[in-house]
Amino acid sequence: MTAGASGLMPAVSFAQVGDLRMAYWEAGAPAPGQPRRAPPVVLCHGFPELAFSWRHQILALAAAGYHVIAPDQRGYGLTGGPDGAEAYDIAHLTGDLVGLLDAKGIDRAIFVGHDWGGLVTWQLPLMHPDRVAGVVGLNTPFIPRLSADPIALFRAAYGEDMYIVFFQTEGPAEALFEADVERTLRFFMRKPGGTQAGFTGGQSAAAQTLAMQTLLGYYKPETDTQQFLSDAELGYFVSQFERGGFRRPIHWYRNFTRNWRAAEHLTQHVPHPALMIMAELDVVLPPRMADGMERYVPDLEKVLIAGSGHWTQQEKPAEVNATLLDWLGRRFG
Repeated sequence: MTAGASGLMPAVSFAQVGDLRMAYWEAGAPAPGQPRRAPPVVLCHGFPELAFSWRHQILALAAAGYHVIAPDQRGYGLTGGPDGAEAYDIAHLTGDLVGLLDAKGIDRAIFVGHDWGGLVTWQLPLMHPDRVAGVVGLNTPFIPRLSADPIALFRAAYGEDMYIVFFQTEGPAEALFEADVERTLRFFMRKPGGTQAGFTGGQSAAAQTLAMQTLLGYYKPETDTQQFLSDAELGYFVSQFERGGFRRPIHWYRNFTRNWRAAEHLTQHVPHPALMIMAELDVVLPPRMADGMERYVPDLEKVLIAGSGHWTQQEKPAEVNATLLDWLGRRFG
């Protein structure tokens, strides 16, 4: 670990999970023979993030008596992964989390997912229901299978410059982001206000049609007052993405069509206890996207975090921790 992670995270561990040597950070594990207070809590990060994104939650949940595990997921950080895009489909991403449970001798876990990690987390009850005790979506709602190929729908609605469509061609996006990793991460990880999280605040539908190269071209990090990361925290993210690059993380986006086809047989129903944490000012995943979730997730509670943008567990850690602890205590205490 670099200085940016020193004192903020437990020591890193590794587990062999299929073809991956998966890095994970763990706290609160019961001693051998000691009963568990509740199922372990597995924290799943998004793009462009790392297990380090959960630094405020790992130790807080462990201090409250919970066994917490946060992996660098496939393609990210100290885990890395293979080169081909097909190795990053939802079968691999959910399979990695199940494999991590197997490696730790854990039957079931409570999965908490943010951003892309939320998309993966909501698929676990559909694909591996017996390994799930509960589900928490942070910013990311449960999204039932669409009526048509998502990429075709995005392209028809927004054109070739919509960022997910832009990501489908291998090469341009990663070259853009890797040209100046610190600038890229400053651009993504900002509080609400002005141009945020890659989109123009208040104009999210129209702004999503803009290519990333256009938005990065306008971004002026030297005058940005919306940063929430310390220099040391930013330095850790930068060090990991300078080392591993963006190609493998972007591969997750290159499987929307493959994942959509593979989900045709899945029943769109989550029977497990679930919590949806929404962020008031998130323009990427606005709270209204969670409207109607109860149709698919009947045992659902919702909480709105006021004043937070997209990076909620880092922007509003105290509020997120309190919400998680309240729900965990009532449902699993």
